[in-house]
Amino acid sequence: MDWTIDRMPSMQGTTAIVTGANSGIGWEAAKALAARHARVILAVRNLDRGEMAKNRILSEIPHANVAVKRLDLADLRSVQAFAEDVTAQEVKVNLLINNAGVMAPSYQTTRQGLELQFGTNHIGHFALTLRLLPTLCSGRGARVVTVSSMAHTMAKALDISYLRGHGRYRRFTSYAQSKLANLLFTYELQRRVQRRGLAIQSMAAHPGFAATSLLDNGMFARSRWVRPFARFANRFAQPSDMGALPTLYAATYPDLVGGEYIGPLGGMRGYPGVVRSSEASYDVDAAQCLWDVSLELSNIDVDDWIALADDM
Repeated sequence: MDWTIDRMPSMQGTTAIVTGANSGIGWEAAKALAARHARVILAVRNLDRGEMAKNRILSEIPHANVAVKRLDLADLRSVQAFAEDVTAQEVKVNLLINNAGVMAPSYQTTRQGLELQFGTNHIGHFALTLRLLPTLCSGRGARVVTVSSMAHTMAKALDISYLRGHGRYRRFTSYAQSKLANLLFTYELQRRVQRRGLAIQSMAAHPGFAATSLLDNGMFARSRWVRPFARFANRFAQPSDMGALPTLYAATYPDLVGGEYIGPLGGMRGYPGVVRSSEASYDVDAAQCLWDVSLELSNIDVDDWIALADDM
């Protein structure tokens, strides 16, 4: 039987954070969670767009409990401020969906000088997840869902030197590396929380070939040929509500144990289930190396990570 949002359990009494929830699959996921009575925090860079997204949800789901908070994943100071605000305001967080991302812009850097795609898609979410660990662990049975992409298969191995900014910038190479990093992080997080006995499950998902706003907005769309190409391509993609199903499956399906990768069973489109990522994504040594580098680049040292994990 195909899995749809009609099979989602009640989320009554849970709090969910969705990054990049103002459009695309992030908005669809937030709406579906709100419809199942979750309290949903839309973590967005632009508060005006966040409020518009909230109002769109309320127009369809008047009973929705939705809040908007500012989060700029390309600025680690914003990530820390967001995490501190959530920790102070929320008793627990049951679900963190690391959905936001940028795709193939011209070369740019984060506020801390990291290449934008790696810094936003991976490092920002890495720092956010670790800084929210105490609040996540307060919500027993919490889940972290990190959204990757089929594009991760373009990266045959993690290249830390390249991610540190060495070599010529290639926008799609960098995107693929960041999406591979998402998966290495997901699996390594699952191993680490499991070893420490923390009540968190870490999962990854990908939307398949779905109509999202990644290509058709923002910095990448400044190229004159991208916008018409994206609109043409999106005509053949599955709609964003279908693209959100793997994320929602990873977030709510009760029989998952952690460490799974969820995507359309048809490959590029279709209903969700457990799929397999590339061989490179299961490289434990690369994952441990990425973890150590990510701690360094996010300005979280090993003692901080241990203290966050033990502060339960």
